[in-house]
Amino acid sequence: MRLKKLLATAVAALPLVVGYGAVAHADGEHFVFVSHAPDTDSWWNVIKNALKNAAADTKTTVDYRNPATGDIADMARIIQQATATNPDGIITTIADFDVLQSAIQGAVAKGIPVITVNSGTAEQSKQLGALMHIGQPEYDAGKGAGERAKAAGVTDFVCVNHYITNAASVERCQGYADALGVKLGDHMIDSTQDPTQVYNKVKAYLTAHPDTNGILTLGPNSAEPTIKLLRDTGETSKYNFITFDLSADISQGIKDGIVESAIDQQPYLQGYLPVIFLTEYKRYGVLPANNVNTGPGFVTKDNIEMVEKLAGEYR
Repeated sequence: MRLKKLLATAVAALPLVVGYGAVAHADGEHFVFVSHAPDTDSWWNVIKNALKNAAADTKTTVDYRNPATGDIADMARIIQQATATNPDGIITTIADFDVLQSAIQGAVAKGIPVITVNSGTAEQSKQLGALMHIGQPEYDAGKGAGERAKAAGVTDFVCVNHYITNAASVERCQGYADALGVKLGDHMIDSTQDPTQVYNKVKAYLTAHPDTNGILTLGPNSAEPTIKLLRDTGETSKYNFITFDLSADISQGIKDGIVESAIDQQPYLQGYLPVIFLTEYKRYGVLPANNVNTGPGFVTKDNIEMVEKLAGEYR
């Protein structure tokens, strides 16, 4: 009887073992997600929803932080501030490698696990010391759009770049140009993110370049004013119009035949997966061996009805 009591006491003192010998950990980890998006960019609502769902599923806390105006220097300070609080992990975009390098490497040097998402490349992520990158290969996505445009007969184009300081945005335009076999050069315009300026700059370009038959926009910020312009001028069927990302206006543009297709990089996965991966990494030391490509996929008239039902939350 005394032996059974001693054995029971010894077993009770052992750590709980889950699965293949992994020691169970309590929940409650704290992660910080830092994006480059200004407060006005509604595209990030899908990622915010993903963060909320991932936090609930893993029983962790995830803070979303961003520079209110999209200022990248401010973003670097936010990363530094997050690092100072010693979170269990940081998830960040690489909107500008040169500006953010010191801040991100500072977090890594402090022993904080970092996963990069969305903007930037797998190579940049590795150089910064991050665990992995989750996002869309931007050059390949642009090239895929260019291949569609070329098949449709596009020979001259404009790439409306609303975030020209972000290297990934230039890669999108470059991939498109290369697929067409046209030098990028002046075909890319710096539209800014102001809707009125986007509208006026695209209007000026199309007026000055009447042979243009292809339009590439890089997201709702540049797509929506361009859609409005084509509606206002009655030229809704004149151009092969492809855009990155989705919004209500873009979805309607696809249904109305103004937008040929939208490139979907599945932002939900860019929010959800890094939280899951960091949680598993902190608790059990496990992590996928490779980076994760979340796109590109193309949304067209053929699949828009299914996609738009989930727009703003999951697509």
